[in-house]
Amino acid sequence: MPNRPDEQVITPQVLRDWSLPDPGDSKLSRGTVLVIGGSRFNPGAVLLAGEAALRAGAGRLQLAVADEAAISLSIAVPEAKVVGFPSGGGPLPEQVTELAAEADVILIGPGLDDIGQTDALMRQVLDAANPDAGVVLDAYALGALSKDAGLLPQTRAVLTPNLTEAEHLLGREPGDDLAAASRALADRYQAVVSLYGRIAHPDGRVWREESGDAGLGTSGSGDVRAGIVAGLLGRGAEPAQAACWAAFAHAVSGQRLTPRRGRTGFLARELVDEVADTLATV
Repeated sequence: MPNRPDEQVITPQVLRDWSLPDPGDSKLSRGTVLVIGGSRFNPGAVLLAGEAALRAGAGRLQLAVADEAAISLSIAVPEAKVVGFPSGGGPLPEQVTELAAEADVILIGPGLDDIGQTDALMRQVLDAANPDAGVVLDAYALGALSKDAGLLPQTRAVLTPNLTEAEHLLGREPGDDLAAASRALADRYQAVVSLYGRIAHPDGRVWREESGDAGLGTSGSGDVRAGIVAGLLGRGAEPAQAACWAAFAHAVSGQRLTPRRGRTGFLARELVDEVADTLATV
C-alpha cells in the first residue's frame, strides 16, 4: 500500500518517539476505567473490554452491566468492582452515576443492544462524568451519537466504529478512502476516530496502522480494541496517542497468535492475553 503524504504509518519507532506516560507506582496513578455496557444476552463484551483495559495498564477497573449479568461477571472478573443497572432502561442507580463522576475514563457501548436504552444511559452517564474524563464510545453508543452529536460534551474522546457504524455516523457509506472518512468523522464529532486502521484527529492529522489481518474480524475483537484504548487513556495518554498505540497493540496481538491459531482461527479473548506483551515489545 503506497504511503500518502497526509498519513503517517504507525511503526514501533513512531510509538517509541511518542512514548506513553510513566505509569507511576500505584494503581491510582494508572487511572480508574469504568466500562458500561452488556445486556442479558451479551454480557461477555464488557468482560473482554474490561480485561483489555487492565492488560493495557489501567490501574482500577469498574464494570456496570445489566442486572442479570452482574453477579456472574463479578465472579468472572474478580479484579473489578461490578455494579448492575436495570436492563429495561429508566434512571440509572445512583451507584452507577457516582462511579461515572469519579472515573478517569469511561467506555460505553460493548454489549448494549437497545438504542433507546443506550441513548438514555449515555445522557445520564456523560452528564455525571467529569468534563475532563476520557471517553471511549463503541458499538450501540456510536448509534446513539449518530442521532445526536451533542451527546458527547467531553473533549478527551475516542470513537471506535466499524464500517457499518461509520456509515451511520457519516450518514453515507465511508467509501474506499478510509483516511478521508475518518477525518470527516473526527471533524464532525470533534473526537479522535479509530476506523479500520485509520486514526484521525479533529485537527486533520491521520495515522495508518498496517499490521492488521483478517483474523481481527471476529466476534468481540472490537470490544478488545476499545478496551485497550480506555486502558491507555487511563494511564494518561492523549486520545490520539491512545488510539494509535491501541491500533498497533490490537493488530500485532493478532499477528502473535497466527503461528499457533492460524490467520482466522483465534478468539477475541486470546487477543487480550497478548496485549501486555505486545506493548512491552515496543
